[in-house]
Amino acid sequence: MKEKFLTFFTTHYRRYHDLIFYTLVLAVIIVSTLVTLHITQQKNAQARENMQTREIPQQVFTVGEKPIYVALQEAGLSKQDVAQIVAQLSKLVDTRKLQRKDTYSLSVENGQFVMLLLTQGFKRFFVANVDGGLVGGVSDVEIKTRIKTAAGEVKNSLFNSMLSQGLEVPLILDFTDAFSWTIDFNTDTRNGDKYTALWEENYTSTGEITSQDLLAASYTGAETKTTTYVFYFEDDFYDETGKVSKKMFLKSPISFRNYRISSRFSYGRLHPILKIRRPHLGIDYAAPVGTPVQTVADGTVRFAGWKGGFGNFVEIKHANGYTTMYGHLKSFGKGVKVGAKVKQGQTVGYIGSTGLSTGPHLDFRIKEKEKFVDFLKMKNRNSAVRDIPAEKKQEFNELKVLYLKELEAAAKKTAAPEATHP
Repeated sequence: MKEKFLTFFTTHYRRYHDLIFYTLVLAVIIVSTLVTLHITQQKNAQARENMQTREIPQQVFTVGEKPIYVALQEAGLSKQDVAQIVAQLSKLVDTRKLQRKDTYSLSVENGQFVMLLLTQGFKRFFVANVDGGLVGGVSDVEIKTRIKTAAGEVKNSLFNSMLSQGLEVPLILDFTDAFSWTIDFNTDTRNGDKYTALWEENYTSTGEITSQDLLAASYTGAETKTTTYVFYFEDDFYDETGKVSKKMFLKSPISFRNYRISSRFSYGRLHPILKIRRPHLGIDYAAPVGTPVQTVADGTVRFAGWKGGFGNFVEIKHANGYTTMYGHLKSFGKGVKVGAKVKQGQTVGYIGSTGLSTGPHLDFRIKEKEKFVDFLKMKNRNSAVRDIPAEKKQEFNELKVLYLKELEAAAKKTAAPEATHP
């Protein structure tokens, strides 16, 4: 057997020697290739990771501070590159109408343009260098939402007190509008009154506030100790009992602004110009020229024009036999003409001093079934228009509980701030 094996090996040695040799060579090539591919993949992965983590220098400007083309030139780009980048941006936005406050960021690395990002309003326009070519596009600024609260005490004026707490002017006006059927903040406000507010706030990643929507609020009189609430529910504000806070009449024909009542309803007032005693069957609201005047209820315009001593004058007919009148106006609101339908709170004119007037003010009058009445003493002007439907009452009550907890927490935090520790 041994001799046979040696004979076979001697005879076929050359054939199997070559086969074994080539097999070993092929195995070495395959192993080397796999090792090389693995190393290359690792290097590529590391390169991608480095690209992701590598910080590209970025400069941020406002258009008013430095025009875009100037920043591009100062970054060392050629006139041709600057022209191409501006041309690409102009395809996305009218660069001739940029505002001074618009911001933009510029990235240039090793003398090569990387990206230009322009923020205008809530849009972002970008031009980027991709494989040596310019591409552009538009994206929306990300809007985030948070719930905020505030509470405070009135000192001198509600407006300034709320401003000092960091509330924005539009939110303050929404606050006063929500109570405008039950509280006149120019005549009913007293030092020591307390307020709370809960609102939803939308903002950008840079902290810019885009909108604020009032959800709930309270107001407590220092003298009366009475707290009035409003809760937002399905497009309206309701009080704590579920009655809509909107009444047939607003508390005042002038929304929350700097005005005062200069003359009240009287049957024997001394006329400031005629110097005779005559009835003054209305209320004078003194305010700066141009202050908006709003209709106190829904209605139809019955007269809009010049009316003797009343100057520019608007008369509006309302439901249930009521008529309101607005005199000494500087001008009329948009669309206010005979036969026009107006909504409660709509601007019907602007404070002026036309007709027999010693200064800018509104002469406001109201009739009930053709008889003049004292608007400030009307007993039924605060009657609610409607209640929450029975099938919605539970949903409203559950929401109200959540809102009340937030308002109470805000009030407690203000009344007893947390102690600070060294």
